[in-house]
Amino acid sequence: MTTIQEFKKLSDAEEFFKFFNLPYDQKVVNVNRLHILKKFSQYVQEVDDSSAGLSEAEKLNKYCEALQTAYQVFLESTPHEQKLFKVFNDKPKNVITLTEITSD
Repeated sequence: MTTIQEFKKLSDAEEFFKFFNLPYDQKVVNVNRLHILKKFSQYVQEVDDSSAGLSEAEKLNKYCEALQTAYQVFLESTPHEQKLFKVFNDKPKNVITLTEITSD
């Protein structure tokens, strides 16, 4: 039986997949590791915010579903499309787009 205390000790993507006994493609995790973990942490926060009255087992089940969903997102999408990190949202200051150039 797994517990919330055991869950809180995990840090690597692979540890989370093994903890929940979920299959995963190592190549997908290698390429999208930080993005999967970031999306997973967002989903875990949503579970935590709305989990009043859930048992530990129910909460862990929701976490498992959250990891599956986060993984699935990056099977169907790219990190650039998801824009989870600031670097994907910031416009470079030293770039001028073609739409900003006008001719007189």
